[in-house]
Amino acid sequence: MPKFEEELDVELEIQEPQMFRVVLHNDDYTSMDFVVEVLTGIFHKTTEEAVQIMLQIHEKERAVCGVYSFEIAQTKAEQVKQLAKKNEFPLLATIEEDV
Repeated sequence: MPKFEEELDVELEIQEPQMFRVVLHNDDYTSMDFVVEVLTGIFHKTTEEAVQIMLQIHEKERAVCGVYSFEIAQTKAEQVKQLAKKNEFPLLATIEEDV
């Protein structure tokens, strides 16, 4: 069988993955301590960072907790939902495109 060698000149365009923000929203029922717990446990923030973000949520009605690829952002939002439900809080986490 004859040997064929073929050289292909292919350029691959590699794009950065689209990123998404996970946003926590203020409500009148979720305790501030629970929000800090969520921020340290799910988003791996230090206690100081978590307190600052929690205060921003309280004062401005919402705050970005992190920016991730779609799958990770979706997973973190779902983790917030499950933990809040388990603890009987209505804490809302949404994801939005990071522009």
